Amino acid sequence: MTAPPENLPGSPADGITGRVTGLVRTLRSHGLRIGPGETVDAAAALEALGLTDRERIREGLAAALLHRESQRAVFDPVFDLYFPAGVGAPGGRDDRGSAPAREGGGDADRDALRERLVEALAADDQALIGQLAGEAVDGFGGYGASSPGGDGWSSYQTLSRLRPETLLARVLAAIRAGSAGQDTGRAEFTDRLLADEIRRRIEGFRERVRTEARRRVAEWRGTEEIALRAVATTADRVDFLLAGRGQLDELRRAVRPLARKLATRLAARRKRAAHGSIDLRRTLRGSLSTGGVPMRPVLRRRRPARPELVLLCDVSGSVAGFANFTMLLVQALHDQFSKVRVFAFVNRVDEVTDFVAHRSADPAGLGARILGEATVTGRHGSSDYGTSLGEFDERYVDAVGPRSTVFVLGDARTNMSDPNLPALRRIAERARRVYWLNPEGRGQWSTGDSAAYAYAELVEMHECRNAQQLSGVIARLLPV
Repeated sequence: MTAPPENLPGSPADGITGRVTGLVRTLRSHGLRIGPGETVDAAAALEALGLTDRERIREGLAAALLHRESQRAVFDPVFDLYFPAGVGAPGGRDDRGSAPAREGGGDADRDALRERLVEALAADDQALIGQLAGEAVDGFGGYGASSPGGDGWSSYQTLSRLRPETLLARVLAAIRAGSAGQDTGRAEFTDRLLADEIRRRIEGFRERVRTEARRRVAEWRGTEEIALRAVATTADRVDFLLAGRGQLDELRRAVRPLARKLATRLAARRKRAAHGSIDLRRTLRGSLSTGGVPMRPVLRRRRPARPELVLLCDVSGSVAGFANFTMLLVQALHDQFSKVRVFAFVNRVDEVTDFVAHRSADPAGLGARILGEATVTGRHGSSDYGTSLGEFDERYVDAVGPRSTVFVLGDARTNMSDPNLPALRRIAERARRVYWLNPEGRGQWSTGDSAAYAYAELVEMHECRNAQQLSGVIARLLPV
């Protein structure tokens, strides 16, 4: 590949300054909090580090702009777009502004590249691995050459044809051949370690292919557009209903820091509320002796009691990830309430307060434990809000009192069964407040089998599609 010039086609036109500001702007769009101070620090770091070592630039900008290690998953692919390792096609051919040269090499080309990849992975030759990633995208990733509006490069297509994950045994054999004569017992032990190491190297190659495909498309369609569309956002902005296992794991790790922030906000609100409002009568009487100058406000002193919290959670299907995260968040906020009771349901209701007891819940296994040990399903496994609300009203309504704030967690999809609005109305009449947190977008409410707007006529319903929205809603609604 050719070396990156000061101004790349499809990249910011203001050279290094444009690259840094474009990088910051895109990271902000993906939910990273980066202020003017961090941006100035990034520019100063770039000036001190110089432009000769790309990896040093990467680490310097990451140190200046990021606040958590988890943000590297967003930063690294965006950095690769604004500060690419090269431009154009492998071998120095610059095909920027033109359609992909071809839609895929032949079987002989693929087999030859796979053979070279085995050698590179066995030797852990990172330079050659990077070169082969570029050649793979160039040879097997181009598509849509005959369609001017659909030209591009696909990492999925490249990896589907190359199938690097099937090379593990061949790479292991190549490494063994290079260490012939090794002790047999030791070889059995090292083979297990080597297999994990080879999987890591293969995944590294796959990531290089993804990076190369993004870079090529960015040259063709524009850096900022691809940086916004083709780079995954932070886990706290991913919809609960679309989050994968890795993203849900990252959210579970973020529960404690998020809970500390919310607890600080609640404590501040409770402190302000303790001062009370102005007692106008006592203030005026006190000012009579001075003719009203000065006037010293007299406050109604109040001692707000810690509220009671009741959670009623749908733990069925994809909604379970949202419910589990919220239960863990409330568990971490346990000290802010005088009493917390948690109920789970699919089409039966059971109390699971002990499962999420303070400091005792297993974050990774909470959902499985509830489904396995609690009585939350009956004759079928589909959610039934009407039956569940009715059972809660009959069996557990004593958990709700005048000091209770109830949060209902679920998408309000009834599977065409009776929504049982009277049961929710009776719960709302007993409670201090009832809020419904819905992980579906507002545009999907009351579509198909959803009874969201029917329930929203009885209680406040809030959209909580991701962790960022959820934390904002909870910070605003949690009682003081």
